Amino acid sequence: MTEKHVAEAGGTSDDTGSGDTGTDGGHTPLRRAITGKLLFLFILGDVLGAGIYALVGEVAGEVGGAIWVPLALALALAMLTAASYAELVTKYPRAGGAAVFARHAYRHPLVSFLVGFCMLAAGVTSAAGLALAFAGDYLQVFLDVPTTVAALVFLVAVAALNARGITESLRANVVMTVVEVSGLVLVVVLAGIVLGRGDGEPRRVLEFTDETTPALAVLGAALLAYYSFVGFETSANMAEEVRDVRRVYPKALFGALLAAGVVYVLVGLAVSVVAPPERLVESSGPLLEVVSIADVGIPDQVFSLIALIAVANGALLTMIMASRLTFGMARDGLLPGALAKVLPRRRTPWTAIVATTAVAMVLAATGTVAALAETVVLLLLFVFVSTNVAVLVLRRDRTDTDHFRAPTILPVLAVISCVVLMTQQSASTWLRAGILIVVGLGLYLLARVTGSGGRPDVDDDRAEGLT
Repeated sequence: MTEKHVAEAGGTSDDTGSGDTGTDGGHTPLRRAITGKLLFLFILGDVLGAGIYALVGEVAGEVGGAIWVPLALALALAMLTAASYAELVTKYPRAGGAAVFARHAYRHPLVSFLVGFCMLAAGVTSAAGLALAFAGDYLQVFLDVPTTVAALVFLVAVAALNARGITESLRANVVMTVVEVSGLVLVVVLAGIVLGRGDGEPRRVLEFTDETTPALAVLGAALLAYYSFVGFETSANMAEEVRDVRRVYPKALFGALLAAGVVYVLVGLAVSVVAPPERLVESSGPLLEVVSIADVGIPDQVFSLIALIAVANGALLTMIMASRLTFGMARDGLLPGALAKVLPRRRTPWTAIVATTAVAMVLAATGTVAALAETVVLLLLFVFVSTNVAVLVLRRDRTDTDHFRAPTILPVLAVISCVVLMTQQSASTWLRAGILIVVGLGLYLLARVTGSGGRPDVDDDRAEGLT
């Protein structure tokens, strides 16, 4: 990433169509259409997805009835790294996120690429897992179709909405976020009803599995629970499209994470009270089990639809991030320049959308929800270690603008927590992540050898930015 490219990627906007400027510095080809409220909902919607709707059963299998404990621990760990993102995004508001931070801190294009590609690979892998979650028990309530086929069709539909433009996608996100939060609130309310009529088992919220010690059980479950909170980091890639990013980003980031954490802990308590861990483990739609046990007249189809919307929203936001990151890396010469092509009217990165969707389809056809979730976490842990170290390295880089500053102890603790979580990963997860990185290195070498990276290839002179 050259200094010229960084300059071209910076700045705020006045929401004009042909490139925007503003107080955040310089010129950006991207339209600043995201307000603080939209950013909050973007992050909240990205976090509140399949992590809670599909993986509660997996967490229960690791920890037992005390599902809320690893969820609370995962929130604390996520907040540590979020503090580093808040500092770096407000200091360097550039599209590209973690790759930009690595470029500034380590000043080597290969390191910048590896960080950015791990982020990209995690996003695409997450979308593949979400597609499989979409095609699981929740969809089977409506349609009896093969899981893989349904997942592939779902990814194509997400790509179509992504290609329409970020404004349209984020408006859809507002609606879907409200729906998915409503579904989680419904689970908590149903648990209250079950307790009110004398059913349920409150003591389960403090019960741990007998297969290991509580500490090891919580740590193992926290690895899966951590997946429930990933998504906040994708907002860094939208920095160029956020209005007044230095002021609104920290508020939106911490507010969304805390809101998601409170909801998750309440849902963890509710699920434990209503359903035994054994029943949750056996279902790919564990929250639907709560609705069935509560037996208050809510059709399975109603809650299944809510769950499908939640998972779809997470996939949409993840693929928005992946396509924009692919575009940014191709623009800066880290990926082949063909991936920087933009539609003339919609000004969306269509080749990046096609490429990321194709990879997600391959992963969905060859993986499982749990395996893909673990791969996502491992890839992001590499990114988070880099970002947390970058915060400390870049303290020597003084800027003239005010920005959020995290207490020094937070990135230090964040690095330690990421390394600990890495030690909990299986060999198969390391292998899957390694294959993705090797593929990325091949693309990087291709871009370097051919010199194909560079400025966006827009098919119409009127289109100079993305929406």
